[in-house]
Amino acid sequence: MTFFIIINILVMLGLMALLYMMQKKHVSFSKRVFTALGLGIVFGFALHFIYGSSSETITQTSDWFNIVGSGYVKFLQMIVMPLVFISILGAFTKLKLTHNIGKISGLIIGILIATTAVAAAVGIASTLSFDLQAVQVDQGGAEVSRGAELEQKSQDMEAKTFPQQIVELLPGNPFLDLTGARPTSTIAVVIFAAFLGIAYLGVKRKQPEQAELFKKVVDAVYAIIMRVVTLILRLTPYGVLAIMTKTIATSDLDSIAKLGKFVIASYAALIVMFIIHLLLITISGLNPVTYLKKVFPVLVFAFTSRSSAGALPLNIKTQRSLGVPEGIANFAGSFGLSIGQNGCAGIYPAMLAIMIAPTIGQNPLDPSFLFTVIAVVAVSSFGVAGVGGGATFAALLVLSALNMPVALAGLLISVEPLIDMGRTALNVSGSMTSGLVTSKVTKELEIDTYHDRTNIIEAEM
Repeated sequence: MTFFIIINILVMLGLMALLYMMQKKHVSFSKRVFTALGLGIVFGFALHFIYGSSSETITQTSDWFNIVGSGYVKFLQMIVMPLVFISILGAFTKLKLTHNIGKISGLIIGILIATTAVAAAVGIASTLSFDLQAVQVDQGGAEVSRGAELEQKSQDMEAKTFPQQIVELLPGNPFLDLTGARPTSTIAVVIFAAFLGIAYLGVKRKQPEQAELFKKVVDAVYAIIMRVVTLILRLTPYGVLAIMTKTIATSDLDSIAKLGKFVIASYAALIVMFIIHLLLITISGLNPVTYLKKVFPVLVFAFTSRSSAGALPLNIKTQRSLGVPEGIANFAGSFGLSIGQNGCAGIYPAMLAIMIAPTIGQNPLDPSFLFTVIAVVAVSSFGVAGVGGGATFAALLVLSALNMPVALAGLLISVEPLIDMGRTALNVSGSMTSGLVTSKVTKELEIDTYHDRTNIIEAEM
């Protein structure tokens, strides 16, 4: 370990000490997260300009920073499956989903898919407005290598039909799915927990004593899991600081500058889609400003971590602070990990399809082609994993279905991390919006909780 690496680590420890002091002084959770984000950006740029993004010093320093950043994400991923399982089961034992489970599930999935279709249209509009084409991107060694990798992955992965994707959501082996082994494991765990919940209701009518014992066990496990979630979420500012510092320090700013037009077009589409989320909330009769204030911490985390799955505990906590019932919050958060991700499965593959279309002689303005792209994107949005790389998986599905060269999906590899940050934040916002709107439509939303500015996650952090 060199002297400079030690200095970098000491500076990081100093910044973490500052965040700890803010916590001790009871500075609000959202302010600490925002401070961590700002410090990470400044420190990351400082490291980038002092050492260079590809230097050995930066590489080794990032490894040490990963103990905090990647370690935090791993802790969140650790609790995802237990949280999903026990929360859905607990919703049944607490009699919160017994009457409207079919309607609630249908609404959540319907909103997720519908907003993904709208996101695809927004991505298409942005691509056409900025006149983006694949031929405008210079293919260097990294792009060619990435393209070959994607071609191989596409050959190994046969695109599934819509009915086949539905079957993939079912839990053939729930114990395997509890390990998160499949992209659709989260949804499979939700279905398995729902079956157990329905079975509990049947036992409750015929054998109330056994049902009561089961309920006590579930309630006890639920209390422990939620306590673990709270302990992990307290680490959020430190995780955000480390992740953001590494991201900025290792970014290829020259490539970002060359592909600035593509980055701007992507974020223009992401912002427009986020505004559409706010419009949906407004149409539902809710104040969008309140939503913005309460969801800020989880969006910051999703932005820095690039992991929808890692953001799930914070997602559910945030929905609860918005007045979304526990069961709906868990359904929306869990379904949102594998169905209808507005950023990764909506905007991104649609933009790629329009960019690549001219290279195969397809008119990107052809109405039938545009409709086909939107439909394919919506259908393909099933089963997209809520971790880094989900957008690539979605792009492969869409491009394969449209008979387009999948290798061209590797053109934006140099700016992929930067764009993926915004996509992940939008995915999480779409998930929370579906839970919030569903709660309002089914008249399950706790209105007083939504408007209560003291009932936010930072009160527990």
